[in-house]
Amino acid sequence: MAKKWVVSGRDGLDGLKLIDVPVPAPSPGEVTIRVHAAGVNPADYKHLVRTQPGDGIGYEVAGVLTALGTDTRIASGGGAIGDEVLAFRVQGGYAEELTVPAADVFAKPATLSFPQAANLLLAGTTAADMLHVTDVGAHDVVLIHGASGAVGISAIQQALWRGARVIGTASRGNLDRVRAFGAEPVAHGPGLEDRMRALAPDGVDAVLDAVGTDEAVAASTALLRDAARAVTIVRGPATDAAGFTAIGGAMPASKAFRDAARAGLIALAGAGELAVPVARTFALEDAVEALHFLQQGHPGGKLALVL
Repeated sequence: MAKKWVVSGRDGLDGLKLIDVPVPAPSPGEVTIRVHAAGVNPADYKHLVRTQPGDGIGYEVAGVLTALGTDTRIASGGGAIGDEVLAFRVQGGYAEELTVPAADVFAKPATLSFPQAANLLLAGTTAADMLHVTDVGAHDVVLIHGASGAVGISAIQQALWRGARVIGTASRGNLDRVRAFGAEPVAHGPGLEDRMRALAPDGVDAVLDAVGTDEAVAASTALLRDAARAVTIVRGPATDAAGFTAIGGAMPASKAFRDAARAGLIALAGAGELAVPVARTFALEDAVEALHFLQQGHPGGKLALVL
């Protein structure tokens, strides 16, 4: 038996319950992971409306293999009991132990802690998808809205790795955080377009939107040289009217790209070229507290449940 957070049928975070559940033995093509850390993401609470009673919560974990199905190899090759691994995308990661498809499991780089490894891929693959859709390359000027968030920080690093110049919007309290990762920070709020023009008088080549506000869309539209190179992960009337491409992990094209991007992102992180800043950890029993903390906004980095 293992402890696991599940949906009880009530609405919202108050409907989550920590219960003991049996852990099924892995079939061929599956492995069992003893979880050492589970990533905590906004998607975890946003997707509660899609769940059914008994469903688990949490999409990414890091831990140690405790069992493998017959003739089964993990996605990065090999795999043996005791190996340190990370997994994404899984279902029910807020648990002590779980059995998952081996195709979603990769060897954990020794250079990453368990909390870092458990927070790498959801934000990382989202950022990679945004850069892919907008075809960001060397010498492009890229504008990232919400640059101090988890997706924004990953997008900054990945865009710089591609050779782009990055401008990132954030609240005044988070400008130093954006600057620390190599982007040129701009405070959102009245006068945003003028402040961005001061940095990019000739406009920008691509826009990655992680906020979806009217202000961000209006300023982006004014500066973007090619209207086709704007992408959002927060679709709304303003982004639709502006013609931003909306992407999401449930969309077939996005899912296929993000799955294919996992190995490369793990390699970058393992080589020290993609940092995963962790702001705070919580015990498994405090998962609801962690989600409430995340909902307040601006956690200053990723959150993890540590077992």
